[in-house]
Amino acid sequence: MRQMDRRTFLKGVLGAAGAAATINISTARAGSSILGANERFRIAVCGLNGRGGSHIGGFSGISDVEIAYLVDPDMHVLERAVSGFKKKFDGVKGLMDVRKALEDKTLDAITVATPNHWHSLMTIWAAQAGKHCYVEKPASHDIYEGRVAVQAWKKYGVVVQHGTQKRSDDGIAGLHEAIQAGKFGKLKISYGYCCKARGSIGFEEITDPPAYLDWDLWRGPADVKQYHANYHPYDWHWFWKTGNGDMNNQGTHELDAAQWSLTCGKELMHPVRAMALGGRFQWNDQGETPNTMFAIAEYPTGQYVFFNVRNVNYTGYPRQVENEYYFEDGGKIIRGKYYAKGSDKGENVSVPKGKVTPGGNWRSFITACRAGDPKMANGNMEEAHYSCVLGHLMNNSYRLGTKVPFNEKAGRFGDNKDAHEHFMKLHAIMRDGVGVPEDKESYIVGPWLSFDPKAERFVGEHAAEANVLVRDANRKGFEIPDVDKV
Repeated sequence: MRQMDRRTFLKGVLGAAGAAATINISTARAGSSILGANERFRIAVCGLNGRGGSHIGGFSGISDVEIAYLVDPDMHVLERAVSGFKKKFDGVKGLMDVRKALEDKTLDAITVATPNHWHSLMTIWAAQAGKHCYVEKPASHDIYEGRVAVQAWKKYGVVVQHGTQKRSDDGIAGLHEAIQAGKFGKLKISYGYCCKARGSIGFEEITDPPAYLDWDLWRGPADVKQYHANYHPYDWHWFWKTGNGDMNNQGTHELDAAQWSLTCGKELMHPVRAMALGGRFQWNDQGETPNTMFAIAEYPTGQYVFFNVRNVNYTGYPRQVENEYYFEDGGKIIRGKYYAKGSDKGENVSVPKGKVTPGGNWRSFITACRAGDPKMANGNMEEAHYSCVLGHLMNNSYRLGTKVPFNEKAGRFGDNKDAHEHFMKLHAIMRDGVGVPEDKESYIVGPWLSFDPKAERFVGEHAAEANVLVRDANRKGFEIPDVDKV
């Protein structure tokens, strides 16, 4: 690709939209003016790598939707996306700053496929501008900003839909409705797995950001001072100031399903305590987040969510991106089959379809927006918040952890035999499959953190240091507003 300076690029690609980055926020409620069925629904897609391409493909395939803007702070990515899009569709404009798109009074919605640290702020800005928002998972990078996004969603009456496609699956919805109704007995443990094969990211030196990247816009609210090439375009996932590890990356889908299935899922409760242990084994690279984790959260009902992250790889490595359900009477549901206590012969689970807004994750969002009904979204902002907080609590425990020898005694689960059993399965994979030597490596074992679900603050032992992690520091000009000022 040829090199160009920013001024040439902005004139050639951004066109009449310009490159200004200011926004006059409107307080008009999005639901106050419902689109007619024959009008074009105009959206801006923000973040054009990875999931952004899926957003373009998904929404451009809907006949009454117009992609009006493509937004990305990387000039090369933006130019490529705009050029490719114009081969099929006319009229799209490229921008580097979402705030310019939000000034357009004819724009109906934005979609957010940026790094995690931008998700809540863009959602909040969209709501304040009276625009609907489809936001990728996780909907928040920390607990507090998720609460602010919920407040903005409520105050401005916009539709916000979380990019957790399982919420648009009427089969999964039906299974969870059956579980909550007690068809299989009382649910004891809802278990999610995010066990994908990944590799080391190595080390990248601190350098000046490339000329084609607007580093100020890329960082946005994230308090990141220096650039290195592991931040952009993808490996920001594995740094705490920009990502949340695979726990709240791919794992958000399975965390959301786990939380959704609980009887308390209808009441949208937070856990009352959580802990996690794990490590970043084998790679010895620049990444900060764990590639191995076992985590537990306990709910006010006495039910548990267990979660397992494994991002290692070897011949025969057991890949798992799925959910399991364990019941008090000893029954369990694994990979679509129900196993009664003591039985190794599973029966296919057959339940009625559940209630979702039809059309898959793309069309259902448009349907909810056209109806002006935030509750029609398959995974609205409030539901998203409770699922994301579950992962944040687990990650926060890990981040406050201390090193203990890598062996079977590392788990600190009290008399929770289920937790010990599942931790031992993980430990065996790491010891025997990956080859992590016992007592020569270390686990990071996080403390049990007690959480006040109403205040959304930690209480009791370790509360002071845990509450520091509730709200990230933000860069000037990109601050998450206080919840009472949104």
